Amino acid sequence: MSSFSTVIITGGSSGLGLAAARRFLTDGYRVVLGGRDDARLKQAEYDLSAGDLVATVAGDIGAADTGERLVRTAVDRFGGVDVLVNSAGTFAAKPFLDVTAEELDGFLAGNLRGTYLATQAVVRRMVAQGHGGSVVNIGTVLNDHAVTGFPASAALVSKGGVRALTVALAAELAPHSIRVNEVAPGVVRTPLHSAVDVDAFAGLAVLNRVGEADEIAEAVHYLATAQFVTGHTLAVDGGFVTVRS
Repeated sequence: MSSFSTVIITGGSSGLGLAAARRFLTDGYRVVLGGRDDARLKQAEYDLSAGDLVATVAGDIGAADTGERLVRTAVDRFGGVDVLVNSAGTFAAKPFLDVTAEELDGFLAGNLRGTYLATQAVVRRMVAQGHGGSVVNIGTVLNDHAVTGFPASAALVSKGGVRALTVALAAELAPHSIRVNEVAPGVVRTPLHSAVDVDAFAGLAVLNRVGEADEIAEAVHYLATAQFVTGHTLAVDGGFVTVRS
C-alpha cells in the first residue's frame, strides 16, 4: 500500500495497539486510534509524536456507534480507510466454574462483539471505496494450545469467535478484494500483564522468553500488506508448547 494509506487501530492507547500504530507510522500511514479512555488516547497521540498523521476516537468498542465514529474520523481527516487492526479486547484467567454470566458477557462484548461491529463499519466503507482493503484481528495462541495452569475459558471462547469470524470473512469478502487475517500472540510483555512477573512464563515457549509488543506489531504489519494472504492465523509465540504450565 502507498504512503497515503490509512489504518484504524482499536485498542490503540497502549500495548499491542500502540506498538502497531508506531509500526504503521514508520511506513507513512495515517493512523486513527480507538480506545475507551480519552486521556490515555491523547497521551498515546502525544507519545507517537506524529502530528497531523494521528487522530483519536474515544468510545466503548462494544457499542454499535463506536466503529461508525472511527470510520467517520478516518474519512473526514484522511479521506478513507484501507486497513483495520482489531486490537481492542480483554483477557484474564479464571476457573471455568467460577466465571459469572456477567463476566462472560464482558469478554464476549469486548472481544467478539466489538471486533464484529467495528469490522462491519469499516468493511462498509471499504466496499463503497471499491479498492479493497485489509483487516487484521488479534487472537491468541491459547486457542490452539491450552495450558492447565492458566484456565481462561471465557476469554478463549470470545477469541475463538474472532478466529471463526476471520475465516468466514476471508471467504465472504474476497470478491471485494478485502483480506482478513489474524495474529495469534503467545505471552507478550504488555500492560495487560503489569500485575505479574511476565518473564515467569518464558518456559512456555521453546525460545524460552516472552514476546515484545513490537514483534507482534511486525506480524500485524506483514498481514496488513501481504497481498496474497487471507484467512490465515499467524502464530507469533516463540514456539509455544503445552508440556509446561
